[in-house]
Amino acid sequence: MPKTISAADLRATVEKILVANKSSPAEAATVAANLVLANLSGHDSHGVGMVPRYVDAVLEGGLTPNTSAKVVLDTGSLLTIDGGHGFGQVIGEQAMALGMERAKQHGSCIMTVKSAHHLGRIGHFSEMAVAQGLVSIHFVNVIARPIVAPWGGGDGRFGTNPCCIGIPLKDQPPFVLDFATSRVAQGKMRVAHMEGRRVPEGYLIDENGSPTTDPGVVVVEQSNGLFGALMTFGEHKGYGMAVACELLGGALSGGATWRGETDGRAAVLNSMLTILIDPQKLGTRESFEHEAAAFIEWVKQSPRPQGSADDVMIAGDPERAARIARERDGIVVDDNSWAAIVEAGAKVGCVVGN
Repeated sequence: MPKTISAADLRATVEKILVANKSSPAEAATVAANLVLANLSGHDSHGVGMVPRYVDAVLEGGLTPNTSAKVVLDTGSLLTIDGGHGFGQVIGEQAMALGMERAKQHGSCIMTVKSAHHLGRIGHFSEMAVAQGLVSIHFVNVIARPIVAPWGGGDGRFGTNPCCIGIPLKDQPPFVLDFATSRVAQGKMRVAHMEGRRVPEGYLIDENGSPTTDPGVVVVEQSNGLFGALMTFGEHKGYGMAVACELLGGALSGGATWRGETDGRAAVLNSMLTILIDPQKLGTRESFEHEAAAFIEWVKQSPRPQGSADDVMIAGDPERAARIARERDGIVVDDNSWAAIVEAGAKVGCVVGN
């Protein structure tokens, strides 16, 4: 039976494992809070199911605990930051704090972060920015096993390469658009595989390049030693966006782009280009607030289609609704994912209750 666990208990469990795996209590708390927030937001793909991979990455040397963001270049409104293979949740928050300070000072900030370990849910960083009244735009690439096929291709050549845009809205929740350029996040395929589910057609190709609904083809090595691949969203359009994220998030940041063979290691490295804008300094805040609010109201007034019981939502609404429900009802963790978390704890001498 799947386990239903409160957010507080889940955070405490993750913190305990991370501290046993050499993180400071403060670092463990930051990472655990970020992972559980992803679960609360309905994005289990970026939640506590990542803990086993993080533990393995530390044990293999691909993830370095207690590493801070290192500023490589600082011109005021331009920041270049090296993540040093540290926890991306920590590096990302430190980088955003610097970038937001500069955006408020100068009106904008263009910031790159290279070689952080898994940054997690990029929407978290946009939520930090919009809470300060800032617009944020993020392009991210992924250095791990290539799991997304190019449009017209038959195997994985790059990662899920997310893009995120956060826009503050006066007197109402912000617009936070956070999406993988693959048809679906890799972590969602991991969750589906753990739960024994098939997925809709059009998400995947198998190790031979043929369509499949088995998420296991991108989770476990197949009989011929190969993996399948995810498809990009929107056919050639998502493919183009994925390449843009690779070039901007990976190459422009000073980080790496993917090419060559995978080494099978657990580490997941992200590099990111972030653009932060202060509407107040831009001189358009008053008109921006009025026009943005009027447009969102206009969009939400669209009538429900026949047979639908749902109102029109904007990006960020589903996550906010999920947080209310999961804070109230608890977070469901499937048996296989929980067993993997327990096993990860055992690897570092941390006993996690079954």
